[in-house]
Amino acid sequence: MLGTGLIGLFYTATLHGQRNRDRVEVVYSRSRDRAEAFAAEYGISHAVTDVEQAIAHPDTDTVVIGLPNHLHEEAVDLAARHRKAILCTKPLARTADEAKRMLDVAEGAGVFAGYLEDLCYTPKTLKALKMVQAGQLGAVTWARSRETHPGPHSAWFWDARQAGGGAIVDLGCHCIEIVRNFVGKDNKPLEVMCWTDTLVHPIEAEDNGIALIRFESGAIGQFEVSWTFRGGMDLRDEVAGTEGTLWLNHFLRTGFEAFTSGEGGAYVAEKSETASGWLFPVGDEVSELGYVDMFTDMFEAMDAGRQPMESFYDGYVVNAIVDACYRSAASRAWEPVQLADWRGGGVERIARGRREHDGKTVIKEETMPDGRRKLILKDEESGEFVDVIAQAPSATL
Repeated sequence: MLGTGLIGLFYTATLHGQRNRDRVEVVYSRSRDRAEAFAAEYGISHAVTDVEQAIAHPDTDTVVIGLPNHLHEEAVDLAARHRKAILCTKPLARTADEAKRMLDVAEGAGVFAGYLEDLCYTPKTLKALKMVQAGQLGAVTWARSRETHPGPHSAWFWDARQAGGGAIVDLGCHCIEIVRNFVGKDNKPLEVMCWTDTLVHPIEAEDNGIALIRFESGAIGQFEVSWTFRGGMDLRDEVAGTEGTLWLNHFLRTGFEAFTSGEGGAYVAEKSETASGWLFPVGDEVSELGYVDMFTDMFEAMDAGRQPMESFYDGYVVNAIVDACYRSAASRAWEPVQLADWRGGGVERIARGRREHDGKTVIKEETMPDGRRKLILKDEESGEFVDVIAQAPSATL
């Protein structure tokens, strides 16, 4: 385990939870005191302050990277050199070029490389993806993902040089990959329109951002991210298709609400800003945030010799979209997504189905409050749109 910050804590708690057979044997931190305290808390055999020593250790077979963004590439290079499997937290890198180098190094070494994008593995997301993949929503036309909270926990996040940006590279990477899963990973992202601003914090990076992503099928992805949202962490997704709609609320308002004066309480949930008043606790945080299913998929993929649901290649595509977001925010125009390596199979454009009634094109059909079946039709020759009552209501006694 490289890193003992919040993400290292969540990862280790997940790996050691519920009688799990997977164990952290070596932990790295820059601070000797922190490394030893973390090791004592989680029953880890070896605590070190040298990254390569942790990676090369004979008890290490898988390297989990939970380090600041600017240290990911070095850790991947070392892990690949020592032929260890690699699991890297999000975002994979600060830029697409950096991510591509990491992808190439891992593939060149022939090592397993998984992208730890936990929010694609939340129980609700996995269930929703099965519905979408089964065709229950028809063709997906629009997918929206929102992640907002009061800001990250560690100092390096706020430094655009170390992080590669602000709220978009931190939170937008989650949203982008959620959208990609719902519209389909063979669906090539073509271009992006993005707005960013720094509204609250005295930093160079953006603390708010909104973007539209246009895909090959014609589907639109949308994300909203913020480091200035008050009241906790808001994680929500919406998906619209030709045959259905999904609404997902993962964290802030999930049916668990409590009121307290604050007596006897402390930690409530990640990014919660208060321990009194009305609270929104989370029953099993590591499960609800996707960590349990994420690591299950990673280790089962290793055992089976297959790719995980989220791979280094996925992380590269996400970084390419993030890069386009930043270019668009600067140019105030649609910017192309630049992918030097596109591996998707491609998709057809969403089809506009056509059916007729009395020789005219049916635009919409609905049942009125009084039971009448109303059609909106278009006469293709004249271009005229008309309302037609196709069925009169039954007589009542």
